[in-house]
Amino acid sequence: MRIAVTGRNGQIVQSLVERAAAAKIDLHTVARPELDLTRPETVEVALMVLRPDAIVNAAAYTDVDLAESEPSLVYRINEKGAEAAARAAAKLAIPIVQLSTDYVFDGNLDRPYRETDPTNPLGVYGCSKLAGERAVAIANDNHVILRTAWAYSPFSRNFARTMLALAREQRQLSVVGDQRGTPTCAFDIADGIITAIRNLLDRPSAQELRGIFHMTGGGETNWAAFATAILTASAAVGGPSARVIPISTAEYPTTVRRPANSRLDNSRLADLHGICLPHWQQSLQGCIDRIVAASASIDVSVG
Repeated sequence: MRIAVTGRNGQIVQSLVERAAAAKIDLHTVARPELDLTRPETVEVALMVLRPDAIVNAAAYTDVDLAESEPSLVYRINEKGAEAAARAAAKLAIPIVQLSTDYVFDGNLDRPYRETDPTNPLGVYGCSKLAGERAVAIANDNHVILRTAWAYSPFSRNFARTMLALAREQRQLSVVGDQRGTPTCAFDIADGIITAIRNLLDRPSAQELRGIFHMTGGGETNWAAFATAILTASAAVGGPSARVIPISTAEYPTTVRRPANSRLDNSRLADLHGICLPHWQQSLQGCIDRIVAASASIDVSVG
């Protein structure tokens, strides 16, 4: 099985590379300059030359607040770039997996969101990702759109790495405690993507395997409790720690309002694809171990 993945440095892409290598899957990342989502005309050529069995569009513009100041660029990447990747997959007669986000919802429901619930993004980023979903679905019937949330890993920029970096400098951290969701390890996301692709390739005529699915870890928490769990896991292996003070969203204003409820209902993915990611607490310690160990290695080499 050969998989082409857009992007190279993002945490899900790096997790896919690692998981694919362990499973002896032929995975190729493609990014700038060959593939530049700001220039959608480069996407199709770069992907088609690889002749993959499936494409994963993991590259995206993800800076939620900065997106408000450059919407044309955001849409060019998250909508037009996604559409170009889906068109390439359609020309090759192969499936595409499009990564999406909980930010397509406004967070006002009092239960986990289902795929059939109305969307209502709060900002440019969420609107652009929703536009990308629709563009992919139109360009290629053979698609899986995976909405995930609160991703973290030892790679790139994410909440876990940010909390540990802050804890090295501060003894007390103020973290929002009134937004709910499910932390999702990028390695678990990578495993889910690979399983979904296997299902699509094994059952090319199964329409029920195509469409929009939610994929997050099990359980739920809030940002402050997640931060506490991260720092507890870090302290257990000699890493940085700090006291977490829960605050309200109103006390931590951002350019774009975040969904108060980012919980996603994953039952459709479990029922149709047989994919059920581990509970968020189950995957946390191993990830934090790696971040702490990598930081210690850097500190030693610098010293």
